[in-house]
Amino acid sequence: MADEKNYITPQGHAALEAEFQALLKVERPALVKVVSWAASNGDRSENGDYIYGKRRLRQIDSRLRFLMQRMDAAVIVDPATQQGLEKVFFGAWVSLFALKNDSEHRYRIVGKDELNPSAGYISWVSPLAKAMLGKQVGDVIKVSTPAGDEQYEIVEVSYQAAELDGSKPS
Repeated sequence: MADEKNYITPQGHAALEAEFQALLKVERPALVKVVSWAASNGDRSENGDYIYGKRRLRQIDSRLRFLMQRMDAAVIVDPATQQGLEKVFFGAWVSLFALKNDSEHRYRIVGKDELNPSAGYISWVSPLAKAMLGKQVGDVIKVSTPAGDEQYEIVEVSYQAAELDGSKPS
């Protein structure tokens, strides 16, 4: 698992960086002030501001370390520069037609740090994404699910610039 690439879109990397900067430059300094004030009030053993503040500082520091590691390991892949636009690759929006129940689904293949299933963002390491990678419109893919095997036909693949701003198209 340690050798696995941390592919991420430019938008996903920017989101990690924004969270890192907000924690480092806004939330953590404000919390340090509160903890310092609480510590100056004397008995720390029953001082809620101090106890909560110290706990929250540890959480922030842990999250900062995690974000730093994820950004350091990131391999930024810009879907806007993708070649072979007829095939499914990282960053693609893919429309699938479920052959079992005649329903259509739309997904974007993104990095593990960008997951948002409710918005249609799925990880490139998910079984569904792995089944789609390298395929093109008209191909039928098979995915094993807890409910049994599902088959989907790829009906659209796109890398449109309007879709690359991090929002799901309508």
